[in-house]
Amino acid sequence: MIYRAMAVQKLTEEYGKFKGDRYQEVMKSAVFEALVNFCENDEFAQAVVQGGSFADCMKAVSKNIKSSLSDLEAYRRAAAFYFDGAEVKMTLTIQLEPAQAESHDIVIDLADFL
Repeated sequence: MIYRAMAVQKLTEEYGKFKGDRYQEVMKSAVFEALVNFCENDEFAQAVVQGGSFADCMKAVSKNIKSSLSDLEAYRRAAAFYFDGAEVKMTLTIQLEPAQAESHDIVIDLADFL
C-alpha cells in the first residue's frame, strides 16, 4: 500500500479543482469514488501517481459520448486511462429480506449482459 495515500491525495486535489463539460460534471463524483476504490490495488495506485491528471482522465471517459454512458463503461474508461488493459467488473446484489439476506440474495454479474 505504498502508493495508495499518494494516489488518493493526487486524485482528491485534482478532483477539487476540476471543472468539466456537462457530461463530465455529471460523472465526475462517481468516477472519482471508483478510482479511489481501485487504488486499494497498489499497482493501480502507482499508475495513478505516475499517470495523467484527473481532468485528462475525465476527457478520456467522456470521449465520443452521444447521449449517455453506463456507469460500468465510465469506470472501464477511467481505469484504462491510468492502467492500459485494466478490466472492470461489476456485481449487483439485491437483498429481498433483511433478516435473511444470505439465503435470499440474487447476484447478477453485469458482464453476462455486455
